[in-house]
Amino acid sequence: MLRCSAIGASIAKARRFRVVWAAVNLISIEKLSLTLRDKPLFQDVTLGIDEGEKIGFLGRNGSGKTSFLRLLAGETSPDDGKVSRNKDTRIAVLEQVPAYRPECPVSDYLYEGKGDLVSLVREYRACREGSNIKMLEELTAKMDRMDGWSLEKNYVSLLSELGIRDPDAPMSGLSGGTVKKASLARTLAGKANLLLLDEPTNHLDISTIEWLENYLSGARISFVMVTHDRYFLEAVCTSIMELDGGRIYRYRGNYSAFLEKREERLQAERNEQDKIATILRKELQWLKRGPKARTTKDRGRISRIQDLMDRRTTAERSMADFSSSHRRLGKKILEVKDLRKAWGGRDIVKPFSYSFRRGERIGLVGPNGSGKTTLLDLLAGGLEPDGGGIDIGVNTRFGYYDQTGRPLLQESTVLEFIEKKSERVELGDGAVVSAARFLEIFGFPPAFHRISVSRLSGGEKRRLLLIQVLSENPNFLLLDEPTNDLDLETLRRLEEYILAFPGCVMIVSHDRAFLDRSTDYLFLFDGSGTIRGYAGNYSDYHVDSQAASEPDAADPAGKPVKPAERQKEKTKLSFREKREFDELAAEIEALEDEKADLETAFSDGSADPKRIAGNSRRYAEVERLIHEKTLRWGELSEYV
Repeated sequence: MLRCSAIGASIAKARRFRVVWAAVNLISIEKLSLTLRDKPLFQDVTLGIDEGEKIGFLGRNGSGKTSFLRLLAGETSPDDGKVSRNKDTRIAVLEQVPAYRPECPVSDYLYEGKGDLVSLVREYRACREGSNIKMLEELTAKMDRMDGWSLEKNYVSLLSELGIRDPDAPMSGLSGGTVKKASLARTLAGKANLLLLDEPTNHLDISTIEWLENYLSGARISFVMVTHDRYFLEAVCTSIMELDGGRIYRYRGNYSAFLEKREERLQAERNEQDKIATILRKELQWLKRGPKARTTKDRGRISRIQDLMDRRTTAERSMADFSSSHRRLGKKILEVKDLRKAWGGRDIVKPFSYSFRRGERIGLVGPNGSGKTTLLDLLAGGLEPDGGGIDIGVNTRFGYYDQTGRPLLQESTVLEFIEKKSERVELGDGAVVSAARFLEIFGFPPAFHRISVSRLSGGEKRRLLLIQVLSENPNFLLLDEPTNDLDLETLRRLEEYILAFPGCVMIVSHDRAFLDRSTDYLFLFDGSGTIRGYAGNYSDYHVDSQAASEPDAADPAGKPVKPAERQKEKTKLSFREKREFDELAAEIEALEDEKADLETAFSDGSADPKRIAGNSRRYAEVERLIHEKTLRWGELSEYV
């Protein structure tokens, strides 16, 4: 799933800058346990975090990842155990949902953060306004030792790098992505040696995510990062922690190494459970024979049986593959003609036309604020266009997965939230189930049905919204940042659902792995209102963009040269090229058939994990080959 060659160059570049530093322990954790709302999150956790470690932290939604970060930061206390911090450890925290005062200007947002250095500078600034000379001298000396003088300069520099150039702008006037950038700048400005990052890539555009990758790869800094971004985990992380079943497992290496070692652990656990099951069958047969002729030695045997039963774990109810019915699309699906929209005199969508076809999976890519969500809102009817037309087919039924979760009713119970839309839901196989059963299929057991939506974790709320959208059986999906806050298991199943979905899909996402798996065409937004199409997924586009910027792609004056211009002297194909051209069509057709077979295989939930991993790698390779051979066929066809 991960080793798409199109990002190989980016990952290799990041690895060139990765440096291994001498191990200095920053935090030691001993026998840590925490229970939240009568639910044990983790128990008896012991581990250490050293300087230079770059740790990705994975786990299911609601498993306790954010709570663990708060324990590391000292914001909460454990039920049992101890967290010891090196005296030189300076921690900075990036919260999953940044908090701010609406009227606060971006410049002052720095001083409303947490952390030793921010607290020191805040205290120094307050003391400077008073008359306590002795205290001011002590704080000045401390500012010298901790280099507090550079804090504001670092913050302003980072804001500029991230594209925020108006420090007087109020936080309330910023988009969600820009607020995340300001929060990121504040977190990095203090030069802490341990960062605790909770979903740092949420709401960031792809260029900013790649900037953050390069920054963290090259910096002498440690972090523990909760993220679902698989490319980020692959390119930057030196180890992976997984919170699973109340225990934390540690794996050295990046995401690829984690997948391999995790499968080894799960296989060992399955083997152990098989052994226990075999022993239990024999021992239970012995117990059923009755108490005759037993001695006191038998009591020890009964005790051992009980121990075995305690060790035997029942498989956790896993979320079934996403399954919902869908309405058949008509001949006309959706036609857009000269659609346009502006805000405050600025063009957000310039005249845009497109006729959608059945089975299209389109990714929307562009910087924050470039109009991607606006286009979805226009198509879904949530916004009125300034001009142009939208002609929706009579059988077209939209399912809009909203970026912010606006439809979530916090006072509803989980079951009420789904029943407000559909009390009974038709599945993909034609079966009709109750809303309660539909929730179970998507990983919400009956214990969750009567609790308030407000008690769910961020990821659980997002999954609930996804369930509601699919419960209405749409045939045209509009997905706005669907990967935010979802765990990797949910992401994988959503990818497989989209690959098998026969209707149309439009996806706004910053998750490069998700775009590669789920889309085959892109709408590219340049920030000025112009939208252009690109045939291929994000990795294809990334490679082509890099190739277009290479020096040999331009003339001495620096102007781009089109391929046709570079080869204008060529008039016909050579014998070898003609034979290559004749073979390419058959090769492309065979690859397309193989791609379709792989997509069918992805929907088989019973397939072996190793086989799935192999199929995923082959799928990426097949997509790359189709793209390369199609480009080559187009080049050669110029001279046929």
